[in-house]
Amino acid sequence: MRLACDRLACNRLAAILLFAGLAGWQPTPADAAEAPRDPIALRLARADGREAGQLAVAETLTRIVPFETAPFPYRGTIPGTGKPFLDVERDGRFGHTAPRGGVYFEDRTYADRRVLLSIPRGFDPARPALIVLYLHGNEARLDRDVRDRQGVARQVAASGLNAVLVAPQLAVDALDSSAGRFWEPGHLKLFLEEAAVQLARLHGDPVSAQRFATAPVVIAAYSGGYLPAAFGLEVGGVADRLAGVILLDALFGEEERFARFIARRRNAFFVSAASPSTASAQRRLAALVAGAGPIQSGPPLRRIAPGEVRFIEAPGTEHRDFVSRAWTSEPLRAVLARLPGYPRADLVGATEGAVDPIITGAARAPDFKRP
Repeated sequence: MRLACDRLACNRLAAILLFAGLAGWQPTPADAAEAPRDPIALRLARADGREAGQLAVAETLTRIVPFETAPFPYRGTIPGTGKPFLDVERDGRFGHTAPRGGVYFEDRTYADRRVLLSIPRGFDPARPALIVLYLHGNEARLDRDVRDRQGVARQVAASGLNAVLVAPQLAVDALDSSAGRFWEPGHLKLFLEEAAVQLARLHGDPVSAQRFATAPVVIAAYSGGYLPAAFGLEVGGVADRLAGVILLDALFGEEERFARFIARRRNAFFVSAASPSTASAQRRLAALVAGAGPIQSGPPLRRIAPGEVRFIEAPGTEHRDFVSRAWTSEPLRAVLARLPGYPRADLVGATEGAVDPIITGAARAPDFKRP
C-alpha cells in the first residue's frame, strides 16, 4: 500500500511540474482578441507560442493502461455492513462473495488495474473539453466489451464533442457490481487526478494536463455500473467538476442516492434510460424526485440544458445490447451529441445544437454489429 501511495504522490508531482511551466503566462493583445475563449484555453494555446488548434490530435489515440488509483484491488470493507470485501480465504487466495455470482477470487476478478483511455481525432485541449467517465456493467472486460462490443470510445468520438473517454476495469467478467475503491470518500477525485496525468501522457503534450485536470466530467454508467456511479456521486469529491450523469439501463438499485444527487445537482444534467429490466425502478426514482424541478420524458430531440432531468423508456429493447441499441442506435453517442458548449474544432457549427437524424428518422446510421 505504501508503494501505491508513493506512486500516486509521484503522479501528483508530475502533474504539478507539468502545470508549473504555465504559471508565468501573461495575456497578450492576441488573447484579448479571443476573449470569448475561456482562460484555460487561452493559457494552453499561448503557453508555448502555438496558436489554438495546434494541440489537436491528428489521429484517434486509444490505450489500455494501468492506474495506481484504479478501483481494484480493494482490501477495505463494504459500506454499511462493516464486513470485509474479501471475506473468503482458500489455499492462500482471497475472494469476495458476490450476492449473485458466488465466490470470486481477487487474483482473477479484482486485481486488474487497467483503464481504457481514448482521445478522438481532432480533440483540442485548447478548447472547452469534457471527460466522459464510463462505468461498465457485469460480466465485462475493457477490450472485449467496452471497446469492441459496445464501441464506447467510438460513440464518444462520433458524438462530435471535444471529449475524451476514461473507463476503468471494475470486476472482471463477473456477476458483481462492487465499486471497490470508489466506495471510499474522495477516491474518485484521486482517480481523476491520475487520469489527467495519464491522458496528458497519451496526448503527448504536457500542456494538455491542465485541461484534463480541470475539465468537467460526465459520468455514464451501464447496468452494474450503477453502484460505483452512485457512490462516486455521493462521496467521490467531484461535485465541483460534474457536468452530468447518463444511466443506460442502470437503475438496479441506489435510487435514494441518485435522488439525493438530483436534489442537489446545481447545473448538472441527469438522463436515465430504461429497458423493461429497469423501468419500474426508474419510475420509482421519478416519483422520488417529483418535487426537484421540471422533469422531461422521452428522448431529447435537441440540446440538453444544464440541470435538465430526463427519463427515457425504451420498451422492446434487450438489456445486453442497450449500450449499442436502445431507443436509437448508439444511445451514448445520441445523448452526448446534445450537450452544448463542447464542439470539436473540426466540427464547429456542424454539430452543436443540430438535430440528430437517427432520432428524428430523417436518416439512419448503420446499426452496430457485434463481432
